[in-house]
Amino acid sequence: MKTLLIIACLAVTIANAAAADDPLPSWNDGPTKSAILTFVQKVTDEGSPDFVPVAQRIATFDNDGCLWAEQPMYFQLIFALDRVKQLSADHPEWKTTEPFKSALAGDMQGLMASGKEGLAKIGAASHANVSAEDFADAARGWLATATHPKTGKRYVEMVYQPMLELLKYLRANEFKTFIVSGGGVDFLRVFAEQTYGIPPEQVVGSRMGAEFEMRDGVPTIVKRPTDLFIDDKAGKPVGIYQQIGRRPIFAAGNSDGDLQMLQYTTVDHDPSFGLIVHHTDADREWAYDRESHVGRLDKALDEAPQRGWTVIDMKRDWKVVFPR
Repeated sequence: MKTLLIIACLAVTIANAAAADDPLPSWNDGPTKSAILTFVQKVTDEGSPDFVPVAQRIATFDNDGCLWAEQPMYFQLIFALDRVKQLSADHPEWKTTEPFKSALAGDMQGLMASGKEGLAKIGAASHANVSAEDFADAARGWLATATHPKTGKRYVEMVYQPMLELLKYLRANEFKTFIVSGGGVDFLRVFAEQTYGIPPEQVVGSRMGAEFEMRDGVPTIVKRPTDLFIDDKAGKPVGIYQQIGRRPIFAAGNSDGDLQMLQYTTVDHDPSFGLIVHHTDADREWAYDRESHVGRLDKALDEAPQRGWTVIDMKRDWKVVFPR
């Protein structure tokens, strides 16, 4: 009996040690996890023909649908709509003027009918003509209290545990990790460092114009609805070029909005790694791809096998989705 107890304790100890040595414990063993580990090992091994110097170990990650959830709509859009409601007391004309009328009424169909022009007006009203500090305070306050309509979680709690582990694993192997997102850079920078360990200077996102002013003797940056740069689709490689200045060797995304970033990272560029998060888990998260109005994954999914990109099957590859 004593021998059996010793064997059992030894087995538990060995299992715990193995788990501690696993840099991606929330990933199921299989080809996806193996591909990631193999790539990192070969580019960090000085004896490997695929060794990559530390300075060139650049990894870029989309945010919406890649690092945190994005259904039923992009979280920053929910923030923008909430902010319009908050500001509406100072704009009585919004009650009868589109797209604000639909936004205030919660009429998403009417809001979407206003098209890109209408959404741009919502974006300008909620993000512009405010100091950078005041905007950051508003975003920070919203993220601290707002909750997702389905899960009841705060939005910063709807990050993907396996991707948090991947970011940490890459940094442990001297990769520099960047967010490259269609989301607004000022919104992302509010929470990226605390949530992902990615500092503000390593966030590439959509941005609008800004001006410097002295307000009551205080140096102030004011956000303006001008010179809009959309860091999505073909804009992502441009944003990488302009802000990072190096071509990544690792890129992760989840939609056709990331297609050009994946191409820029991997096509005619070895060694390199392309990763796509495929939302296949309707029970723990959502299942969507080609027909989704948010995070549509169609062309990139077709191109993945041709390019050798690794596609995460969320249901199969992840033991957990959100942090517990």
